[in-house]
Amino acid sequence: MKLSDRKFKVVVIGGSAGSFSVVSKILSQLDPGFPLPLVLCLHRLKHVRSGLVEGLNMKSKIPVVEPYDKEKLRAGVAMLAPSNYHLFVEFDSTISLSTEDVHNHSRPSIDYAYSSAAYSFRDKTLGIILTGANKDGARGMKSICDKKGYTIVQEPASCDVDAMPQAALRLFEPDQILNPDEIVKALNSLVV
Repeated sequence: MKLSDRKFKVVVIGGSAGSFSVVSKILSQLDPGFPLPLVLCLHRLKHVRSGLVEGLNMKSKIPVVEPYDKEKLRAGVAMLAPSNYHLFVEFDSTISLSTEDVHNHSRPSIDYAYSSAAYSFRDKTLGIILTGANKDGARGMKSICDKKGYTIVQEPASCDVDAMPQAALRLFEPDQILNPDEIVKALNSLVV
């Protein structure tokens, strides 16, 4: 089944080292009528509270916000996991934030964001893993795959640091392996 034939409830994108430029590219080329909630889980510096949302909003065609605990997912809005908080996607289409212990040396943990979305929305989850320097996100992407969601891994050759995509590729076979331009095209194919 083609990506554009699937019905999704959420798109979750995770990345670490080098991912800011890829996420900026995606957001700057995303169709302004993008019909789904977008959750961004990026490894960030713990003690730097501002700047990332503003930087992404300067380029983005859709609003980028840092959600509050229990805030509802909204179509056409990108919600960025706040610095030093884990982000979970809940059954009722809300976001939960947590300061639980770090996971894979990270808070926010990309694994937690992916796994919670997969658990909540099963085959209605689209997960995309981008460039990054550790293995966080690989197990979470596998849980999206296991729940019959759709998985896209950034082509390792197009990554600044390919450890994160390579860790995912060692665990499961994704639906697609794409470079950043192809990821944009895939997301825009969801706009009816």
